[in-house]
Amino acid sequence: MTTNPPTTPADHPFDPLREPDHVTTDVYPLDIEIAVTRKILAETAPLNIHSYTDMLRAAVALDCRVRALLASLDAERGETQ
Repeated sequence: MTTNPPTTPADHPFDPLREPDHVTTDVYPLDIEIAVTRKILAETAPLNIHSYTDMLRAAVALDCRVRALLASLDAERGETQ
């Protein structure tokens, strides 16, 4: 069984990972966000850099974590997005 290489965004229209005005609404305490971010970093570190699927999963997971971590930091500082 053969598989075709993944298509690139130049091959077809795509949806963005996030809308430009996206706001993270689920904000958890900073210590929880740090622990979860460390867990995701540990899970994504050994992924195959040559695997399109692995890198896509890592990018999405890390994007979500960075956004959640920043939302938690903003909340702790009393700032809003």
